[in-house]
Amino acid sequence: MALPNISKLSVKDLNQLIKEAQATIQKRKREQKKALLDKFKAQAAKEGLSLDEVLGKAGAKRQKVAPKYRNPADPAQTWSGRGRKPLWVIAALKSGKKLDDLSI
Repeated sequence: MALPNISKLSVKDLNQLIKEAQATIQKRKREQKKALLDKFKAQAAKEGLSLDEVLGKAGAKRQKVAPKYRNPADPAQTWSGRGRKPLWVIAALKSGKKLDDLSI
């Protein structure tokens, strides 16, 4: 493959060449990814499995956790006990309450 003599290209032409090369790289990566995915699907089917069975569900959503604590001042505010403590929990703890006092 004969490459262009880039030393004689203008800056504008070099930038255009870079853009075209990057677009071609992205296109080839997509094609390679699709071909590899098709190959994996075919191999899984050959073994009598689906790709989801082999890899598990990708991006499966977590189930919501039931709330364990409720704000006595505003029953609509709840917390599961996971993650960062809500401000109302922090305020209640600072005021002398225990976490068990907020249990549902």
